[in-house]
Amino acid sequence: MTQAAGRTARVELSDVSKHYGHVRALEGVSLQVHAGEITCVLGDNGAGKSTLIKIIAGLHQHDGGTLRLDGEETRLGSPREALDRGIATVYQDLAVVPLMPVWRNFFLGSEPRKGVGPFKRMDVDFMRRTTHSELLRMGIDLRDVDQPIGTLSGGERQCVAIARAVHFGAKVLVLDEPTAALGVKQSGVVLKYVAAARDQGLGVVLITHNPHHAYLVGDRFVLLKRGSMAGSHTRDSITLDELTRQMAGGNDLDDLRHELQRT
Repeated sequence: MTQAAGRTARVELSDVSKHYGHVRALEGVSLQVHAGEITCVLGDNGAGKSTLIKIIAGLHQHDGGTLRLDGEETRLGSPREALDRGIATVYQDLAVVPLMPVWRNFFLGSEPRKGVGPFKRMDVDFMRRTTHSELLRMGIDLRDVDQPIGTLSGGERQCVAIARAVHFGAKVLVLDEPTAALGVKQSGVVLKYVAAARDQGLGVVLITHNPHHAYLVGDRFVLLKRGSMAGSHTRDSITLDELTRQMAGGNDLDDLRHELQRT
């Protein structure tokens, strides 16, 4: 059981590996996610970020190493089990129904009902009120929660998904490239609400390929390269320039620069 500053990690991976036949997707990856902190996982395409998400989210089980939740060694058998243990994952495609209103998407699959017997029906008024108040609590002031969620910007949809996870009691929030398809302004909006989730005591795993976004909010940084650890740092042990350099390839980039120099 690993502790930092006297606290047990919400999620801890130690030397975790995952293979698909002869393909090595992950090898010897370790990270910690603490309450009230953001752990950023950085890497290019094919670095192993998606596999890491699937292990934490319960979609796939690891082949080697250990996964601990609140200090207890475990193997997650399904996404539902991960959700029941307080791990909410927000994927890039968000899994929303664009033509449904915001409040309907907020409660999708967990709709509260009122009445009894044949008169039992969805409590629409409660869902509208709750959606508006929960979004407001996160600092998201939507004029109309009846508008189709597809009319919101990409950043606003990400923020609704974050607020939904907070409302339904997530202890750990895993975000899959939430700023990948967004411009600078919308990315800033999303990062603001990622920080708001951290400030409410959640442990956050932010998957990204952008070191500038990671450094704005991150407390810990794990770099992946072709399925293996390329670095692990706390915020006070690395600068943005060095993080960017390592993300860009580090020594490999220096070698390439030397090869490309004019003679």
